[in-house]
Amino acid sequence: MRSNKSRIYSSKIIKAGALLADTKALLANWDNSLPLVDNLARFRQENIFGKASRSRVEDILDIFRQRYLNEDDVTKALATFINGGLPSESLDRILYYHAARADPLLHDFVIELVQPRYETGLRDLHLEDAEGWIRKKIDEGKTHSTWSESTIRRSASGLMTTLRDFGVLQGARNKSLAPIYLPAEAFSYIAFYLSKIQPSGKRLIEDPDWSLFFLTSQTVEHFFMEAHQLHLLNYQAAGSVILITFPAESLEEYAHVILERSN
Repeated sequence: MRSNKSRIYSSKIIKAGALLADTKALLANWDNSLPLVDNLARFRQENIFGKASRSRVEDILDIFRQRYLNEDDVTKALATFINGGLPSESLDRILYYHAARADPLLHDFVIELVQPRYETGLRDLHLEDAEGWIRKKIDEGKTHSTWSESTIRRSASGLMTTLRDFGVLQGARNKSLAPIYLPAEAFSYIAFYLSKIQPSGKRLIEDPDWSLFFLTSQTVEHFFMEAHQLHLLNYQAAGSVILITFPAESLEEYAHVILERSN
């Protein structure tokens, strides 16, 4: 599981978006018993995207691979959620989280620009805001080369559209920040994922990735207490000592736990 620090930005967001329907179709047809290359070959042969052109299919598969196929345990957990009927309100948040972690441009845009605006009470977000942030990052050397104005504008538009489709923004033309509802099941899954990177209870509560959902450390603590009451995890706090444990060893196992306890 990798960090977003010091990773170079790409403009892949131009061809992406949230791709929620396509992603769910792919996961519903995913065979955990087959290697990655065999699954992708089968998707191409069976044309599960209907009338999508061959080039568009490759674009979708490339984004799907980037977001959800780099960690085998993640892929298996997501397929388990789809086949087990996890409600979209939880699944969509989990897919958003992995999409943001996989794309440094999307991740940092939310962490550095969107979340601080939300925290200060600003709700409107304009295309020009995204363009200005991208230009600043190019000046800071976060891209391999200078982007053209067209690439900057299309990338900014891609960021805004992707966040709207994931429910972080709302509005067709003029975008504004939307209140993000994070179900306990989605929160617990993300907490388990982060615990594999950062096992410290205190640091888990303070992990910057919670800002992807506009959560403060205090709010995260409340989420942990709620998840504890729902028997999704065990949360114990005594002063500065915080112990958080989960009833599973792998993401796939935990996906089954979440499904069992949410039904």
